[in-house]
Amino acid sequence: MATKPDNTAKASAPLSEDELQDLVASADTGARNPAGSAGYVIAGVALCWSLFQLYIASPLPFTLTSITGLPLVLNDAQSRAIHLAFGLFLAFMAFPALSSSPRDRIPLADWVLAIVAACCALYIFIFYRALAGRPGLPITQDLVVAGIGMVLLLEATRRALGPPLAIVALVFLAYVFFGSSTLVPDIIRWGGASFSRAMDQMWLSPNGVFGVALGVSSAFVFLFVLFGSMLDRAGAGNFFIKLAFALLGHLRGGPAKAAVLASMMTGLISGSSIANVVTTGTFTIPLMKRVGFSPEKAGSVEVASSVNGQIMPPVMGAAAFLMVEYVGISYLEVIKHAFLPAIVSYIALLYLVHLEAVKKDMPVIAKRVQHPAMVALMRSGIVIASIVILVGAIYYAINFIKYALPDLSAPVLMLALLVAYVALIWYAARSPDLEMDDPNAPVVELPIAVDVVRTGLHYLLPLFVLVWALMVERRSPGLSAFYAVLLLIVIILTQKPLKALFRGLQNQERRAAFKEGFDDLVVGLILGARNMIGIACATAAAGIIVGTVTLTGIGQVMAEFVEFLSGGNIFLILVFTAMISLVLGMGLPTTANYIVVSSLMAPVIVELGAANGVLIPLIAAHMFVFYFGIMADVTPPVGLASFAAAAVSGGDPIKTGFTAFFYSLRTVLLPFIFVFNTDLLLINVSWLGAIWVTIQAIVAMLIFAAATQGFFMARSRLWESAALLLVTFMLLRPGFFLDLVQPPYVETPPTQIFEAVKEEPDGASIRFAIRGPNFDNPDQMDERTMAFDLGAAGEEGQARFEAATGLVARVENDAVVLEEPFDMNSLAGKTLSKLDFYADEPVRITAVEVSNEDRMPREIFYIPAVLLLLLVMFMQRRRGGTLGGNPHAGRPRPAEA
Repeated sequence: MATKPDNTAKASAPLSEDELQDLVASADTGARNPAGSAGYVIAGVALCWSLFQLYIASPLPFTLTSITGLPLVLNDAQSRAIHLAFGLFLAFMAFPALSSSPRDRIPLADWVLAIVAACCALYIFIFYRALAGRPGLPITQDLVVAGIGMVLLLEATRRALGPPLAIVALVFLAYVFFGSSTLVPDIIRWGGASFSRAMDQMWLSPNGVFGVALGVSSAFVFLFVLFGSMLDRAGAGNFFIKLAFALLGHLRGGPAKAAVLASMMTGLISGSSIANVVTTGTFTIPLMKRVGFSPEKAGSVEVASSVNGQIMPPVMGAAAFLMVEYVGISYLEVIKHAFLPAIVSYIALLYLVHLEAVKKDMPVIAKRVQHPAMVALMRSGIVIASIVILVGAIYYAINFIKYALPDLSAPVLMLALLVAYVALIWYAARSPDLEMDDPNAPVVELPIAVDVVRTGLHYLLPLFVLVWALMVERRSPGLSAFYAVLLLIVIILTQKPLKALFRGLQNQERRAAFKEGFDDLVVGLILGARNMIGIACATAAAGIIVGTVTLTGIGQVMAEFVEFLSGGNIFLILVFTAMISLVLGMGLPTTANYIVVSSLMAPVIVELGAANGVLIPLIAAHMFVFYFGIMADVTPPVGLASFAAAAVSGGDPIKTGFTAFFYSLRTVLLPFIFVFNTDLLLINVSWLGAIWVTIQAIVAMLIFAAATQGFFMARSRLWESAALLLVTFMLLRPGFFLDLVQPPYVETPPTQIFEAVKEEPDGASIRFAIRGPNFDNPDQMDERTMAFDLGAAGEEGQARFEAATGLVARVENDAVVLEEPFDMNSLAGKTLSKLDFYADEPVRITAVEVSNEDRMPREIFYIPAVLLLLLVMFMQRRRGGTLGGNPHAGRPRPAEA
């Protein structure tokens, strides 16, 4: 079983390197690594899994099918079954049943469980055609296999991920069977399902275990996890850490800033908060402690930056690919919406740790080469300009080749890529290879950025291929990752032999270098597969929750429950949704917690928002619950990432968790802002608008960091911190204040609803009040205010109204009467389900509101925000403060050896 933190743990000595690696293995790859034939079986199966995933992601199956005529292309159901079979087999082989179970050997019982579990998953692959021929009519054999498979899946999930997800899945499964019991509260009671119906839903159909989540794991997530694992094996992880320290290590609080930057770069390719904490924290946390951070604060900085890696595109802990399926937008759209909040959050964290260092007057680590400030600024500007020019030149050169040589562009570009790779390896061979420094060594010497960059430029080529294929070629995420992994395979195999060649080493040394590269490739493929064990089990087990929501309609009950608690107040709806998402996400890995919270809570936000007169885009709702789901990795008492950081720092894990949550307040604030101000998600924003929104958001979040730290130009007084919070809110949500001055909607007579709808422009919204008798108590009149997006203009008023709302209305005797919604599963159908459309008193639209086009621009409220900020700056300047910190706090001094 994965080793989980003890919630009663206190501050203790930091764990050794071997203990930390065991912690990561227990959480991610499996603590069991037996010698002999059993070890070869685990390694061999993991290797086969990686090769299988590369095979189905490549064009090879289609080529072989066209050549041989054999059906070698697998459909989604077949590939998902094989994917889960590999995951279940390795879960029982690599993860011990208990912490006391043997790790140096595999008990016979685990062999049996692994084989049976794999066979239960493969049953879908082997009998695919037979199952397709009897949908909803399982035979006894089907039910036996499904029942055994469900039990073994839950046990594999418990081993690989700990009890939380398995317990959540069991609770939902119990609700499926016993939902009609009198022990179940009336509000969530339902008719219950038979064993046959439940197993058909959960195991034998694509609506449960083998649903969308497992499909995303098989098609996309595996390749990105493999890409990250192999990139790290190639040496890019060490390169990122060294580069971060070379760029930021010499600044005040440099190790903390380097930890933030290194965790962000690692988060680009990582799917695990815990692995990110341990990988970068092993080096950064001891250095943070050396310059003055307490063990808890050092661990908290690492936790805040590592967990934020899960909101950083392109992987987002695999949630990016799930959002594509759940929200129904392209992968590029998901990346666009997620990018700005992630970047802003990281910039604010950098400023936060800077303020922490200034408050404590922390020393700096001496830089080997010092440049005057102006020279350093000019050098940075030249580097940035050079990168921009180079990227632009490459972009236009590639497009020119594709235009000039349309038939030969592919081989020409591949040759150019190969030449660039060899040239970068030759350039890297002129410098010694990077070695991981010992953070506990008596003297720390920061690397020089130019020297670090020279050794690792070739690591950027796979990232370039990935981004180019995704952003420019518009390839699928799976195929893009496949091309990037192919290039990584070439790099791992050849980088060491080529360096040996360019350094003039002997043939024997070159052969040894090639063998070392081949070993690195095999290990990278194996580790990539082992890193996927937990994700495969998590997506499969989360399918139980998704299947339960689909089968029982519990999602609608959750909406009613949240609305009851909030009284229809949209802010309270968000608060309660955030709290539920935090609880649901506790102890779950990123992928699983997103599946769970998005299945239950994202539709709640959208439905209740529209049902209470506020339109919230679906992507904003999914991002909202995703942010609060991953905050569970930080928040005590579970906070797995906080416990991992405490194991590195030797600090108190609970105190580390609370401090990390305080540092992550900006991650808590952002979702509440972008739900109302969707400009932060770059929804319907032009390029110029995006630049303005980015600047505005960065400034606002820096001010928020200063407010929460109680330090800006000097130590802030209470009223100054409150003023900075107000400035933050005015910059991020100016529309709130404009709504107080000028209403966002203006009323129009209800009988003119169709004329008003026809005149509204593209993308306009409409709001109307509905009043009608309660279905259960016809003497009671219920009222509801709903909002709808009218979509594109051009249709007749009534047709546009019906298309946008799903409602049919007619004007009768100076009143607008509604008919019962045709689709009761639509937003209107769910919202109005409590109204009686057949009572003597009809259901009517009593008020209609359309967008107020005559309002002044909301940016007008930036003026009082700037004036208030200038007042705070003036008051702190009078006390001797500066933007760089308090000059009287002391001069920078070198860190002690």
